[in-house]
Formats: sequence, C-alpha cells, structure tokens
Amino acid sequence: MGSFSIWHWLIVLVIVMLVFGTKKLRNIGEDLGSAVKGFKQGLKDGSDDKPAEPAAKIASGDTVEGQAREKKD
Repeated sequence: MGSFSIWHWLIVLVIVMLVFGTKKLRNIGEDLGSAVKGFKQGLKDGSDDKPAEPAAKIASGDTVEGQAREKKD
C-alpha cells in the first residue's frame, strides 16, 4: 500500500495524454524549460553586477569631492 506499481503510473500517463494531448504537453515542457533557462540566466547576470558603494571609497582613503554649504534653520 506504500507505493504505486509501474502499471499504475502507466495508466495515469495514458489518461493524462488523452486529456491534454501530446502537443499541449510538449508545449508545456518547452515553456517550463525556457522559464528555467531564463531564471538561471537572471541569477548569473545578477551575481555579476556589483553596485558601487560610496562608503567603501571613503573608508579606503579616497578623496570625495563636493561643496560644503552652510545649514540654514
């Protein structure tokens, strides 16, 4: 009673193919594959981008140019 036999899975597969059709199942598989590829590419591109941190420049001793203004209340 724990797991299904191979015959149960084959019957389920045949029913799914009859309900949805092979063309629709193929399209779903292609869409899912392209979504996974896009997700992996996005993760790869996101890890390459390193935002510039001004605090790191100040801590490293670089000169920060700017103009000081008097605060008016």
